[in-house]
Amino acid sequence: MNVVVCIKQVPNTKEVRIDPETKNIVREGVPSILNPYDANAIEAALRIKEENGGSVIAISMGPQQAAEVLQEALNMGVDRAILLSDRLFAGSDTLATGYALSGAIKGLKPDLILCGSEAIDGCTGQVGPIIAENLGIPQFTYVHEISVQGNSAKVSREVKEGYELLSCKLPVLACVLKGINIPRKPGISEKYPEVLSAKDCNMDAQRLGIKGSPTRVAHISSSGKSISSFVSVDGSLSPGERIKLLMNGGIVPKKINFTKGTARDLAEVILSDSTVKGHLHS
Repeated sequence: MNVVVCIKQVPNTKEVRIDPETKNIVREGVPSILNPYDANAIEAALRIKEENGGSVIAISMGPQQAAEVLQEALNMGVDRAILLSDRLFAGSDTLATGYALSGAIKGLKPDLILCGSEAIDGCTGQVGPIIAENLGIPQFTYVHEISVQGNSAKVSREVKEGYELLSCKLPVLACVLKGINIPRKPGISEKYPEVLSAKDCNMDAQRLGIKGSPTRVAHISSSGKSISSFVSVDGSLSPGERIKLLMNGGIVPKKINFTKGTARDLAEVILSDSTVKGHLHS
């Protein structure tokens, strides 16, 4: 099972600024993070690998600093990370980005491609479907559950009326939602991202960067509102447990044991706690 995960380094949306002349997001001097939805895609890929064997490859397109999120993917446990970095990619819209990523992915011959459902700096949700169209493979969007059995993928995807349960023969591309899982914490990997150029992947320069981008931004404005955080709830929990987590902002409440008794009894309970003893001895 060869799984490819498409990830992106995005500016922290709390500090996004817009260039009034170019209408582009100002990325210089703004802290960058791994796109939150892509962290869920990485986790989904790693779980599929653990169940079916094989390998996971993370891929991203961007400047050299984008290697930071690929290193994070390696630290989470992916087997290989590839950064597509070239001056020819500058100014790419979703069409050109999808073409570049699909050009590199084609040579990797994946059984499954996973993407986050959208990037928080653009929120178009277009790159995943564009990759699938360029590769000529089926695609699923708004996926909140996915499993692989033999040569088929089974997914549950959110729709307006509820959920759709679908299956498809591999290879296939799926764009996953944040609620699909809770990403694991990164460890430390001795591996480092590889860097490939447009020439390395035999890409058509006319389909890259500004030349390959028909999108033109006429106007952009800020609503003045921002989301301070994301709440992730493990989809494998029961409905009741998920509701409790949502009501608590995703925080699991601690269990507290109350003890009744005299002052001497309570003092003995406190002193019997190993943590308290350690503080007293130090």
